[in-house]
Amino acid sequence: MSERETRGANEAIDFNDELRNRREKLAALRQQGVAFPNDFRRDHTSDQLHEEFDAKDNQELESLNIEVSVAGRMMTRRIMGKASFVTLQDVGGRIQLYVARDSLPEGVYNDQFKKWDLGDIIGARGTLFKTQTGELSIHCTELRLLTKALRPLPDKFHGLQDQEVRYRQRYLDLIANDKSRQTFVVRSKILAAIRQFMVARGFMEVETPMMQVIPGGASARPFITHHNALDLDMYLRIAPELYLKRLVVGGFERVFEINRNFRNEGISVRHNPEFTMMELYMAYADYHDLIELTESLFRTWHKRFLVPLKSLMASMCLISANRLKNSPCAKQSKNIVQKPIWPTWIILMLLKH
Repeated sequence: MSERETRGANEAIDFNDELRNRREKLAALRQQGVAFPNDFRRDHTSDQLHEEFDAKDNQELESLNIEVSVAGRMMTRRIMGKASFVTLQDVGGRIQLYVARDSLPEGVYNDQFKKWDLGDIIGARGTLFKTQTGELSIHCTELRLLTKALRPLPDKFHGLQDQEVRYRQRYLDLIANDKSRQTFVVRSKILAAIRQFMVARGFMEVETPMMQVIPGGASARPFITHHNALDLDMYLRIAPELYLKRLVVGGFERVFEINRNFRNEGISVRHNPEFTMMELYMAYADYHDLIELTESLFRTWHKRFLVPLKSLMASMCLISANRLKNSPCAKQSKNIVQKPIWPTWIILMLLKH
């Protein structure tokens, strides 16, 4: 057996031992009573605490004697005899806990806390203070195990590097990678901003059928399913176009839909057979109105969530200019940063290049 195979076998043995150890701890918790208590209530998330109290110094925090309760996953733990530091991660980010034996009820520190594992979900209550390094922390007076994690977390130093695992086990990716988690947050905010923008412009959001007798609205191979009650083959929609147009005919002059479409085609990290798309229709308008609406929409959410619009347009134009060295885009890219307008190109001119 090679060194690599030996190392892999040892890692598998260690992993199985870890799983068995955690399951034994869960079994012990069940014998003691409720293994998954749901009566703990938090009053702050980590980002709320940092936003509200990061600017205050330790002396001010001690004088205010602010008691808070938080809950989340235990990501790191440093045990130093009678005291420990814990990094707790919740939906808002991370906050440090200071856990001292003498500040907790008798037996909690040695008989409970020290036996918990990384990945366990815990609840903590205590007062805010700052360490000598200036890090906002919670001096815990109450600590409870809320959910026992049966599987260990990815390596804390290297994170989750395997791209295949990140895609197939997205929950691990979200636990281990702040960037992935932030992508989900930003996407949700962008969708909310788009809906707010469209409603403010007089559009009505609608939902159209996902299963259709005749697939239409785009040229693509559909997914086929079967309706048992009707004994009828149906298709997952490839686009909502035809139903949206019927709504316009029915008198709804401005409609839009943000929903899933399904196209039985190739797959890659940039092309998924199941994807989200927004489609809109408005009466008494032409392509000039659509251009204005699209530009305004991009201005709205790029200004709020991503990069300044000028930088965005400059990047887009420079990318195109690199591909089309002598195109109108190349000429406009030099001045785009100074002009807060969208560059407009004629398709036929671009096709020539």
